[in-house]
Amino acid sequence: MQNNKDGKLILVTAITPTPAGEGKTTVSIGLTDGLNKIGKNAAVALREPSLGPSFGLKGGAAGGGYSQVVPMEDINLHFTGDIHAITTAHNLCAAMLDNHIQQGNELNIDPRKIVFRRVMDLNERALRNIIIGLGGTANGVPRESGFDITVASEVMAILCLANNLSDLKTRLGKIILAYTYDNKPVTADDIHASGSMAALLKDAIKPNLVQTLEGSPAFIHGGPFANIAHGCNSIQATKLGLKLSDYLVTEAGFGADLGGEKFLDIKCRVANLKPSAVVVVATIRALKMHGGLPKNNLSSENIEALKNGLPNLNKHIENIKSFGLPVIVAINKFPTDTENEIKFLETECEKSGAVFALSEGWAKGGEGTKILAQKVVEACEQKSDFKFTYETDQNIETKIEAVAKKIYGADGVDYSPEALKMLVRVHEMGLDNLLVCMAKTQYSLSDKPELLGRPKNFKILVREIRISAGAGFIVAVTGNIMTMPGLPKKPAALNIDVDENGKITGLF
Repeated sequence: MQNNKDGKLILVTAITPTPAGEGKTTVSIGLTDGLNKIGKNAAVALREPSLGPSFGLKGGAAGGGYSQVVPMEDINLHFTGDIHAITTAHNLCAAMLDNHIQQGNELNIDPRKIVFRRVMDLNERALRNIIIGLGGTANGVPRESGFDITVASEVMAILCLANNLSDLKTRLGKIILAYTYDNKPVTADDIHASGSMAALLKDAIKPNLVQTLEGSPAFIHGGPFANIAHGCNSIQATKLGLKLSDYLVTEAGFGADLGGEKFLDIKCRVANLKPSAVVVVATIRALKMHGGLPKNNLSSENIEALKNGLPNLNKHIENIKSFGLPVIVAINKFPTDTENEIKFLETECEKSGAVFALSEGWAKGGEGTKILAQKVVEACEQKSDFKFTYETDQNIETKIEAVAKKIYGADGVDYSPEALKMLVRVHEMGLDNLLVCMAKTQYSLSDKPELLGRPKNFKILVREIRISAGAGFIVAVTGNIMTMPGLPKKPAALNIDVDENGKITGLF
């Protein structure tokens, strides 16, 4: 155990996700077990799964095969109740806001300018836009509102970015809830909500410790989505893991253009962290899908499709190298991968300047990731020149454009009239020093999910700007991304059951 010197921080991210699957969490867990197998002192820090995808389309997020954190069922369900506490704290603030208006509206809040919605940790499209306060004067002031999923809540972001309970309370107080009739912001502190919110979160702010199947320590804490939030586990869990291990593996959600970028540009800046190496996870199946093959035709060898899908991987490699960090490409191996495909991919990675390694953690646990682990250790010893995509003293438009052009490969950025109005408000409020959190589809480098591979000749459309002053960033909502997902035609919930002995089945 270390008390003074931090361990080395390893970020695991991925190519642009496809329905074929990539397996970042499985690789993160397998890599940690592999590091311990080769004699290193390693731990992993992950996000807590949201009930939304667990019962929806994606399923759970506790790894798979022999690279799992346990108890898997508990982690994928209520776990320690942290997300429920965040949901309650958020909705308490929303209730206090509506009650303030009902009880005389001393702050002169304009009900048409309330920007703080309610949240729940499930996919529920019917609640995206609602009318509340119906039924007469005793039941509140009628107004439009709606629900976001809890993992998109600013309260979730704040919990994950807070250094301690005092910092958490201060950040909660800065949340902008609404505006007055003369356009002045109203915060959680203005309605005296931050104290009670912090009281609800006093235990939720503490990191949770579990373990992998092979006994490696696993910190699971916080669960912001990477397509609509900043997509990283808590700063507290990461810093604790760095003090207690020589190598801390952590995962950022979805592709390197989303969770990876936000981990490096937001979390590392806020927490003063510097990664030693970055692992980009890919599968041969997913790359062939980026190369134009349909999902039902990925099992046969196809070098041409693999070659056509490589530009997506290469763009993510370029992006990580633009941060000045060493890159290791980890191919999450499937039984259908052929030797020719693996050799072709290894050669292409070498050409792009990235280290290549197979990850067989799903089938073999830590034994199947020892080579990957050794290459990660070697990469951690390389000199690096970590730098950000943008500077904090640039204005918000410049920051958004930097991410769009440098990370996504866009030609530029267009704004809806509503977004332009909010940008004016951002400037007037003196908030250009905030960071930028892009809300964008995970399925493409662009804001259009159908554009696979490495799209070119496109612009990013920012349709909405949300101010998350407590979290310390501006959320730029792009394309058709939703902050409240919906259930698919056949949700995972259809296959989940529990028997008379409490044994859960169908939860993966």
